[in-house]
Amino acid sequence: MNQITLGDVTVTRVEEMHGPLGMTPEQFLPGSPERDWQEQRDMLVPDHLGADDNIVHVAFQSWALRSEGRIILVDTAIGNDKPRPAVPAWDHLSLGYLDNLAAAGIRPEDVDLVINTHLHVDHVGWNTRLADGQWVPTFPNATYLMPRLDFEYWNPAHNPNIAGGTNENAFEDSVQPVYAAGQVQLWEDEHAVDGNLRLIAAPGHTPGNSVILLGSGSDRALFAGDLMHTPLQVAHPDHSSCFCEDPAAANKTRRELLGWAADNNALLLPAHFSGHSALEIAHRNDSFEIKGWGAFPRY
Repeated sequence: MNQITLGDVTVTRVEEMHGPLGMTPEQFLPGSPERDWQEQRDMLVPDHLGADDNIVHVAFQSWALRSEGRIILVDTAIGNDKPRPAVPAWDHLSLGYLDNLAAAGIRPEDVDLVINTHLHVDHVGWNTRLADGQWVPTFPNATYLMPRLDFEYWNPAHNPNIAGGTNENAFEDSVQPVYAAGQVQLWEDEHAVDGNLRLIAAPGHTPGNSVILLGSGSDRALFAGDLMHTPLQVAHPDHSSCFCEDPAAANKTRRELLGWAADNNALLLPAHFSGHSALEIAHRNDSFEIKGWGAFPRY
């Protein structure tokens, strides 16, 4: 079962796809020494690093939460039919994400809230779908929570550097149509989702990058979004990905939030971990170590 329960919250993993990212460790985490990857190799292979080709493996997925009577979808992956000229592997995809959502017992019209932890292309794709040649909200009854700083930063009207990059077209086809439909709520700094869930700013990966803290009964969890991209960053939290806008800030934020997770025995649920997807960590010297993996079956 792709489902666990944390206090009064049910968490379902909804996959879009998983497998090789097409990047070597050095490309993915620039400046990370090969020895760091070799030290962690037994843990990384095969779910997070290819055994034969030394290519990083990741997952693209959403977390579907049932909390206080609502269905909440955390991040919406890459999406179908989207023009992605900078990333040919993501260009005009045709994947069964909505079928996987249906297998979890969720229809698009059932979703009450969509949380985009940040507005990178691979976290907003299923915000919209193509209907009669137009991009329309996939989840017609949902409010979409988006960080204000990212909404402003990724708007190409404010940032001409987006052209030609991985986020090209994403604002126009996956953010603006939802905003035009009146379904977007912008927030900053901190936002209470409900009595179990709280959004907090986690800057560095993007200006408005955020995470979700869960506290329900005795259970704690951190829906980490792109706070980290590979389990290597547990032992080496000062390695940031090539997709981080401000690596120094990302490193600082990562250390702080991994410390919170270790102190609170919180389950970590990053956006892109393949394998069992979730994990628990503990302090180890001036860094961290993996205590165990979550109860989700391996991809």
